[in-house]
Amino acid sequence: MLVKIYGSAVNGIGATTITIEVNIARGAKFILVGLPDNAVKESKERIHVAMYNQGYRWPGYEVVVNMSAADIRKEGAAYGLPIAMCILVGSKQLIAQEISSFVIMGEVALEEQYSL
Repeated sequence: MLVKIYGSAVNGIGATTITIEVNIARGAKFILVGLPDNAVKESKERIHVAMYNQGYRWPGYEVVVNMSAADIRKEGAAYGLPIAMCILVGSKQLIAQEISSFVIMGEVALEEQYSL
């Protein structure tokens, strides 16, 4: 299932809209594309643990995350929440029919006190 969310890449005082697409299909890999920095690449582990601590499960399928525009560097941990939201909606653990109508940014925490 393909899910699309919008985020934002901040550059100085300006921002550029980033499209975050997650496709969940047969397979078992996690693939992240779209010029992410190390903090974004490491988000898989944070998202996995945060989902588990909130009672959600990591989908037993291949998860492909595409962050576009591909020529814009995605930096920082603020992409964790939109990626997590895409995974939860794509794996049908959350129902959010109008999620692509919003810009979502935020860091996920490992603690149970935070809600996704």
